[in-house]
Amino acid sequence: MGTDIATRTLEMFKILDEHSPQSIDFLEWANPFELLISAVLSAQTTDKQVNLVVPQLFKRFPDAQSLANANMADVMEIIHSTGFYRVKAANIIELSRQLVMHFNGQVPTAMESLVTLPGVGRKCANVVLGRLGNAPAIIVDTHFGRVVRRVGLTTVKNPTMVERQIGSLLPSELHYRFSMIVNLHGRTTCQARKAFCDACSICHLCESCSLE
Repeated sequence: MGTDIATRTLEMFKILDEHSPQSIDFLEWANPFELLISAVLSAQTTDKQVNLVVPQLFKRFPDAQSLANANMADVMEIIHSTGFYRVKAANIIELSRQLVMHFNGQVPTAMESLVTLPGVGRKCANVVLGRLGNAPAIIVDTHFGRVVRRVGLTTVKNPTMVERQIGSLLPSELHYRFSMIVNLHGRTTCQARKAFCDACSICHLCESCSLE
C-alpha cells in the first residue's frame, strides 16, 4: 500500500467519515436504560429485530425498577423473537435489579462497572460508553471485525485483541466514530456475502479490494 498502517487507518477514517451520516444509531432508544437493554438484547440477533420488540418491552417496563420486578415469563414472551430469550430475559431482569441495588437505578458510566452487569461484555459496554459519553470506544461486532480484517488493519479474531489493536491506530477521540462508520460500511458496502468493491470509497486502501 505504500503507507504505514496507522496512516492508512486515518485515511480510511477521513473518507468514511465524509461519506457517512453525521449521526449513526443502529438501535432505537430514548434514554441510557433503553440503550443498555437494547444492546444486551442485540447479542446473536440483528438490531432490526431488537428494534421491533423494544417498544413493547419499554412500554411495559420503562425503567430499571419496573423491569427488576418483572415476571420472567412476560419478558420472555416479548423478546422471544430475538433468540436466546430465556438467557436474555434472565439477564436483563437481573441487570435491572443490580442497577437498582448498586447504581440507584441509573446506568453506570465506567467500563469496570458496566461489565459486572449480567449480559454486558466489552462490546455492549462500549456501545453505551461511546454513545452516551463520547468516550473512547472501539465496538467490535461482526460487521466491524469483518471489515477491519478484510481491509488489512488486523488479522486477529479475538474481539478484545481487535479492540486494542485498532484502538492503537487512531487518536482516542476518533474511536467511537470510527466504530460506527466502519460498522455502517460493513452493512452497506463491505457485506458478509459480497464486498461491493466497485462502490467502495476506500477500495484503494484495502488489501482485499478486487479492483486493484
